[in-house]
Amino acid sequence: MGKLQASVSMIGKVGSDHYASHLLDSLKNSKVETQHILVSKNRTGIALVTVEKNGNNHIVVAPGANFELTPEDIWNQREVIEQCEMVVLQLEIPLETVKCTLGLAKKAGKTTILNPAPAKVMSEDILENVDILIPNEHELYEMLGIEFQDQYTVQEATQIILNKGVKAVIVTLGEKGCCYINHEKCKMYSAYQVKVQDTTAAGDSFISGFAASYITSKEIDVSIKQAQKVAAITVTRYGAQSSLPTLEEVQQFEMIKYF
Repeated sequence: MGKLQASVSMIGKVGSDHYASHLLDSLKNSKVETQHILVSKNRTGIALVTVEKNGNNHIVVAPGANFELTPEDIWNQREVIEQCEMVVLQLEIPLETVKCTLGLAKKAGKTTILNPAPAKVMSEDILENVDILIPNEHELYEMLGIEFQDQYTVQEATQIILNKGVKAVIVTLGEKGCCYINHEKCKMYSAYQVKVQDTTAAGDSFISGFAASYITSKEIDVSIKQAQKVAAITVTRYGAQSSLPTLEEVQQFEMIKYF
C-alpha cells in the first residue's frame, strides 16, 4: 500500500536475525511505517515459494515470530489503530490476536478488511467484526471446512459467510476475475488479460490495491478496478514484495502492454 501512496503503519513481530533487517528495510523502502513492529528472540517468519512454468505457486510458511504477536502486543500498540482509518489483517498471526485487533478496530469505528490466509474456520465473534472479507475461492471453502466446490457454488458459500456476520465479501477467482457479494447484490468483475509469470503476491497485491483506493474513494467499483490492475501487473513479474507496482505504474496500466 505504501507504493500506492497510502499512509501505512504496520503492527507485527520479527526475529533478531538478518532476515528481520532485510524485511524492515524493504518495508521502509516501500514507504511503510515500521516503528510498531516488535522484535522477538524467535526467528523471523519466512516462506519458501516454488513457481511452476504456468506461473502458479506453492508456498510453505515457517511462521516464527509472527505467531508470538499477542493480544497484549496489540493493546500496547492500540494508538496506531485508534488513529488510522482502516485496519487490514491476515491469518499468519494467532486467531486470538486477530480477534482482539478486529474488536479494537470496530470499537474505534474503523473499516476492517480481513484476508483469511492461510484459511481457517473462524467463529462468529471474529467474523462479525469484519467489514470486507477478501478470500480466494479455495480459502472461501476452507473457511467453511468443506471440500472445494463439493456442495456449494461460490455465491452459496459466500452467503453462509455473510450469515455469520461479515458485511461484504470479495472472492478473487484468478484469471476469471472476482466476485463482490453483500446482502443486497452479487456482481462479477472480469480480470485483465496479461501474460502471467508468477502468481506469488497476487492476492496480497489485490488487497493492497483495493484498500489504498477504498480508503479515499469509498467506492467498491473504483477500488476493485484498481485492485485488479495492481494484481495484473504483479503477476507479470517474478517475486513477492519486489513485484508490487507503484501508483504511477498502475495509473499507466492501460497504456502499457503486459502480454
